[in-house]
Amino acid sequence: MKKFKHVVVIGGGTGIYPVTSALKDLDHVKTSIIVGVADNGGSTGRIRDEFGFPPVGDLRQQLAALTKDESQEWIRKLLLYRFKKGHGLKGHNLGNLILTALQDMTENTTEALVRATQIFRLEGKVIPASNQNLNLIVLYEDGSQKLGENYLNPESRIEKKVVGIKLTPAAQASPAARASIEEADFIIIGPGDMYGSLLPTIMPQGFKASFKKSRAKVIYITNLMTRYLQTDDLAAGDHLAMIEQAIGKKVDFVVINDDGIPQNLLANYAQNHEYPVENDLVSDRRVIEASIVFKQKIEAEEHDGLERSYLRHDSQKLQNLLKKIIK
Repeated sequence: MKKFKHVVVIGGGTGIYPVTSALKDLDHVKTSIIVGVADNGGSTGRIRDEFGFPPVGDLRQQLAALTKDESQEWIRKLLLYRFKKGHGLKGHNLGNLILTALQDMTENTTEALVRATQIFRLEGKVIPASNQNLNLIVLYEDGSQKLGENYLNPESRIEKKVVGIKLTPAAQASPAARASIEEADFIIIGPGDMYGSLLPTIMPQGFKASFKKSRAKVIYITNLMTRYLQTDDLAAGDHLAMIEQAIGKKVDFVVINDDGIPQNLLANYAQNHEYPVENDLVSDRRVIEASIVFKQKIEAEEHDGLERSYLRHDSQKLQNLLKKIIK
């Protein structure tokens, strides 16, 4: 009998979506996805304000990523559907409302996700990084700070350099998240916004201790582009150092894109002072350079209300790469 590998993916919604999509079709892999819960923008922010539960937007995206492309196509469509009209409903995501209802019924985000995977017959687990309702405190170079993950978005129009974040309250990692890390064979971190997705997910108390106990091989997938006023002065080595400091150990593999990005997409990013992440780790033996970029522009979703990235990692290219590592 073929032995399954338990693979844990850590990050936010859109960033790790291609990774989850890549893993779901590997027949020797069982996937758990640990997702941050400090988002307070868009539909999920509106629901969070009204119900007081941890936000569900990124969790819902990972449920959608676990759906099989053909047999569960309509489940994915339902989870991603956004209302385009209706008083009070316009801009809301149906998947967010379903998960909020399950939170209300179970009074526990982890349990709500277990029920969601059962209802939709999904293979894999989606786990909140913490069961607490969290917020980010954004720290700026001038010593000032703002409360809310939304202040990391371009829509905030704050022209100040971000130098760090804190969680409030000082949260505990969820027991399910800690158990997954300690039992994993492989852990994949990223890609995703450093301050908005990755660090908030691994900062709750208990994650470092679980990483220390874990014997898993850790894979870090670097971002394709920098983020203005956040990581615009950081090369791949700087990103890696921040991740390793947060988890308290060295990673085993660092995946970096080595393929060219179309000039029209580079021009779109350059307008926002964002550029490809520089690879300064060419002599590091842990580095795997590969073509992993999806070269078509990602169009914004109507009525989303938030500015999104133009680029994504390519799930098929990631799948070809990861199945060589995860054996």
